Amino acid sequence: MIKKLLIANRGEIAIRIIRACKEMGIVTVAVFSEADKDALHVSFADEAICIGPSNPSESYLNMNNIIQAACSSGCDAIHPGFGFLSENPKFAKLVEECDLIFVGPNHKLISMLGDKNEARSQMMKIGVPVIPGSKQILESVDEGIKQAKELGFPVLIKAASGGGGKGMRLVRNEENFETSYNTAKREAKISFNDDRVYLEKFIENPKHIEVQLIGDKHGNVIHLYERDCSLQRKNQKVLEEAPCYVLKDDVRDKLINDAVKACKHLGYDSVGTIEFLVDKYGNHYFMEMNTRVQVEHPITEMVTGVDIIKQQIRVASGLKLNIKQEDIKLHGYSIECRINAEDIKNNFAPSPGRITYLHLPGGSGVRVETAVYNNYLIPPYYDSMIMKLITYAPTRLACIKKMRIALEELIIEGVNTNIFFHYSILHNVKFVEGKYDTGFIDEFVKELDYDAGLV
Repeated sequence: MIKKLLIANRGEIAIRIIRACKEMGIVTVAVFSEADKDALHVSFADEAICIGPSNPSESYLNMNNIIQAACSSGCDAIHPGFGFLSENPKFAKLVEECDLIFVGPNHKLISMLGDKNEARSQMMKIGVPVIPGSKQILESVDEGIKQAKELGFPVLIKAASGGGGKGMRLVRNEENFETSYNTAKREAKISFNDDRVYLEKFIENPKHIEVQLIGDKHGNVIHLYERDCSLQRKNQKVLEEAPCYVLKDDVRDKLINDAVKACKHLGYDSVGTIEFLVDKYGNHYFMEMNTRVQVEHPITEMVTGVDIIKQQIRVASGLKLNIKQEDIKLHGYSIECRINAEDIKNNFAPSPGRITYLHLPGGSGVRVETAVYNNYLIPPYYDSMIMKLITYAPTRLACIKKMRIALEELIIEGVNTNIFFHYSILHNVKFVEGKYDTGFIDEFVKELDYDAGLV
């Protein structure tokens, strides 16, 4: 078992990992930038090391500084969390070459699955449905236009590396293709240092469903059922729920079977998530695999009772899974709201600054994952998500009602937040009925009454 773990991350995920390690008897080392010297994870960990200036490229993305911090503090493992270097195969390989344990899959798997074009090829080999698209990386605008015509507009230009909507452009006609192609390549280069792009047929307003998986180094793979991540704004998830309320049993079975089959084929040996798009006819298509813990993992923990972070650390240590598929049962419903410091009236612009007053909700079935506190100064250098608010109840409607109450109790003063945005979603009839898809938010924003209810 890992004895001393460095967490190469910040914010609520660093706190989440530290908590799991404390329960497992693992010593923790936090790393922090100069902007995060007063951050909560710095004081929660057993030790803390500054790894550079505020700019992420000089701190949380600085591989050498992180490795040096791990080695100098006597760590035997590094947990990358999510974001930053969590899906960087170069970093995973460097960790392995320094005789440290990388809490995630091996670098070859990260590299293969991080290349979206290669991941699609692997899925096609074993018969997992993929979204129709180009079989190779696009070499030119002309080649892209030709393939787009063959696929039929609209199409998506997508970055071969990375994710989170970066390097992605929707193109509805030939006239806009060249501009979108060049923009996608530039954004992909800036975000991932890789400007390769490919094409996919655009599926109008599907459901975005992901399957949570855990594999070990002994060939065992289990699933923890699915999450509905269809509520998105600009390809960024806003609210997630588990399980998917409207997914038919036969579609669920197909999704899960394909996800498990893919993991066994790949020899996947960590926590991971396979994401699918499900169209209005119930057809499902592989989209991508995330080789890390997901932001929304708590809702799966709530409905299955499995501590995903602990399992991730266990399998990274080389231990066999201590749970079997027949042990996994779904109980009730869980919803997660991503609370961001952003100004919804100003096109959701980030709203860094000092929190002058904070009151957190509580009660049975309410879980808060955060690293902010009263008088905390939210820095402008990182992601605007400052909290994850999670509720659990035996039924979906009870879970929705519990989340509404939790949002009413949540008070954050000093900065703008999206609390009202979530509260409004939870009162929308389409959401309550589960009849929403990836196009829901775009329409919802147009109708939002900013002057009603919470602010």
